[in-house]
Amino acid sequence: MRIPDSEQTILRGISGSPGICIGQAYIVDREGVNVIKRYQISEEMVPAEIDRFKQAVSKAKNDHAKIIDSLDRDLSENLNILEAHMVLFKDKLLYGKTIETITNGKINAEWALRKVSRKVKAMFQQIDDQYLQARVNDIVQVSDKIMANLVGAQDIRISDITQRVVIVAHDLSPADTSQIQLERIKGFVTDLGGKDSHTSIVAKSLNIPAVLGLGRATAIVRNGDILIVDGSSGKLIINPDEDTLFKYEERLTEYEAYRAGLARESHLAAVTKDGVKFELMANIELVEEVVAAKDYGADEIGLFRTEFLYLDLKRYPTEEELLTKYKELVEIMAPRSVTIRTLDINGDKVNPYLHRVEEENPALGLRGVRFCLENQDVFITQLKAIFRAAAFGSIKLLIPMISCVEEILQVKQIINKAIIELELEDKIFNKDIPLGIMIEVPSAVMIADHLADHVDFFSIGTNDLIQYSLAIDRRNRKVAHLYQALNPSVLIMIQLICDIAEKKKIDVVMCGEMAGDPINIPVLMGMGLRKFSMNSVSIPAVKKMIRSLDTKQTQKTLRKIGKMNTVQEILDSILKEYKDILPYGRTEE
Repeated sequence: MRIPDSEQTILRGISGSPGICIGQAYIVDREGVNVIKRYQISEEMVPAEIDRFKQAVSKAKNDHAKIIDSLDRDLSENLNILEAHMVLFKDKLLYGKTIETITNGKINAEWALRKVSRKVKAMFQQIDDQYLQARVNDIVQVSDKIMANLVGAQDIRISDITQRVVIVAHDLSPADTSQIQLERIKGFVTDLGGKDSHTSIVAKSLNIPAVLGLGRATAIVRNGDILIVDGSSGKLIINPDEDTLFKYEERLTEYEAYRAGLARESHLAAVTKDGVKFELMANIELVEEVVAAKDYGADEIGLFRTEFLYLDLKRYPTEEELLTKYKELVEIMAPRSVTIRTLDINGDKVNPYLHRVEEENPALGLRGVRFCLENQDVFITQLKAIFRAAAFGSIKLLIPMISCVEEILQVKQIINKAIIELELEDKIFNKDIPLGIMIEVPSAVMIADHLADHVDFFSIGTNDLIQYSLAIDRRNRKVAHLYQALNPSVLIMIQLICDIAEKKKIDVVMCGEMAGDPINIPVLMGMGLRKFSMNSVSIPAVKKMIRSLDTKQTQKTLRKIGKMNTVQEILDSILKEYKDILPYGRTEE
């Protein structure tokens, strides 16, 4: 590989997907779409201009449908996102308002679309809502496709790329990423995006390295530049010097060997050197993900997020529809257990068909269990389906977003109503299933001893607990670096939960990204945690880490870091103590 004359440049962003790749840059640019001219039209020209807009929408929609038809059904997460985009082509905010603007303003379709999409974007960006922030990008991406047809710009076809390259883009839509062919695309980097963006989700599902949120990659990188994408550390190296290139070529070989080794060992049990057994479970959103979870070595399903069926249907599913899905899931997993979390809608997953009162901060509003208590008929329907499915396999019931004792008492009253209805309807069901709550709100941590009296287990929802505790939106590129699982305050809260669970003799599971990062395992093990639930892809690496540890040593580690005041101190200590057994890439922190 040639060494360019240009000076080496390093950009730091957010890790979208771990791994390393080295290759030539391929700039994905929508040149032409942004060059829009405004001109007035006469009253007589309005119908023709509206028709031109509708034809552009129709073509974009048809092209989008072809991409969906060609998509491998195994990429279910990406498929859901693409199908959501299909709805946006006829969204009232975009489609209806553009036609209205053409009619009232007597202006060309391009300018009307640009005006409407900017207005919608500005409106959503004023709302502190994670889901709506992501929806801004969805609307912009759909708008760009329509605009490309209006101005005659050449649409990007990533599927047409024939070289082995690294894609560089301002942003990549789900339609773009769905066209990525692994034998051609080594990895990608984008100016926009964060840890939980659509592009990150797809990169992880494809298992290719990605760095997001770089801010200015497209302004600096040129076609043909040599790039090193270090997805593990969120680093992009442009035109590396000879020493850097040599070092990363060695690291790439090591990483590929490491991944192959993980795959070979994924079936092995998670047992420490001193014989302590751990349970590793998978977090899933779709029944179709169960096969992958088993392949990665999951002992159980530790979290089944039920809200995605509601979002996919664009209406409330019936009890029978829910039963069909839950029954299929438990039968596939039998005799292993499945933890079903009840509806966690609104907040970062806005219900698109719900007429709701505008909330200034939905993340702190009517979400999780609060939504269910407000909509008891919807909640009872779900509970009945869960109890009926429990007659066909092992189920645990998990309630999200509990912040006070009153809420869990209300939940138990509604559970009793659901059971009474099932008895009156003479349906087959199993009511004797464990009841747990998500500990993801700081108030729940502080009253965990009281909450423990009413439930069978705790599930520590680290994604939200860290975010709420540190007042950080991890999707916000400007503050994402402050989102630190090893923050001393977070560790104190987790230890408190573990101590209370042990005292009250109830189970405790750690659920979320913190559980899936091997660097955290020595600390969590030292706290006494023995059950972890995570993204399926993370299970093999965490298993390997557990098999390399001794529980007594981790307890010493915990006592040592308990005297430290900063994240960096804690991180440095762990990296130093466990450098020989940490998964590939983590010693570069």
